[in-house]
Amino acid sequence: MLDQANQLREKMRAKKLEKAEAKSNKKTRVLAVTSGKGGVGKTNFALNFGLSLVEQNKKVLIFDVDLGFANIDVLLGRMPRETIASMIEKDLSAHDIIEEGPNGLLFISGGNGFNDMFRMDDFKLQKFFQELSTLQGKVDYIILDTGAGLSYENLRYILAADDVILVTTPEPTSVTDAYSIVKMVHGKDPNVHMKLVVNQCTSIKEGQRTAENFKQAAHQFLEKEIGILGSIPSDSHIPEAVKKQQALMLAYPNSESAIAIRKMTNEFLELRMPYKLGLKGFIMKILFK
Repeated sequence: MLDQANQLREKMRAKKLEKAEAKSNKKTRVLAVTSGKGGVGKTNFALNFGLSLVEQNKKVLIFDVDLGFANIDVLLGRMPRETIASMIEKDLSAHDIIEEGPNGLLFISGGNGFNDMFRMDDFKLQKFFQELSTLQGKVDYIILDTGAGLSYENLRYILAADDVILVTTPEPTSVTDAYSIVKMVHGKDPNVHMKLVVNQCTSIKEGQRTAENFKQAAHQFLEKEIGILGSIPSDSHIPEAVKKQQALMLAYPNSESAIAIRKMTNEFLELRMPYKLGLKGFIMKILFK
């Protein structure tokens, strides 16, 4: 994507960032939340998972990179002052476009109608990710709420993240589309860490069965190990929270779904996974792929 001179300059900047990161005790982990198709509750999960991490005293930034269909702000009932689109148009810093949501949750809105990030000229693209690099160590987790499906942009984010959380439902079409994501990503990079969340389950058994069948298929046909993060029951509180434009974790903190998300968050934190890339590695992968 970048010419040779630009690549050399960017690699020098990346080395400086790497040295700064090595000196810092606090690191930033990048998680991509994705799905094979729309309508499976991916954005709702990303938002409430982020809030659940905040409950565990983690500093979290949700980065809505479903460009053209950004809706984290809608779920929160917040109108962002600035977005990724306005950042590029107005030459703003990353800190200028960060919004503070409930309980200190931070978020960046992509901006509706903006879906050409990777078609920007090299200078603008470099500047955007240089600005993003200033968040290194300022937050514990950056959660990327990607678009659904296998677009060029989504694949770039998935391959660059530390971990990928794949959201599906028990519906056969949803499972098939989620499997297509795994197959494509595994073909590009077998080392991508992927974890499955089964949403909208009618029972615990249905969620467990769907997850185990998915895991077995990935192992048998792709020799890919998929972690199971957990399942979320169908819950009337979820659409009620959406209508209220409030996060489920805040509107109905004792609902079955909220409890399930907290359980997954605890299990996720207990994994104590090493930082393979962090924010520095994420940016390098995005720029030099």
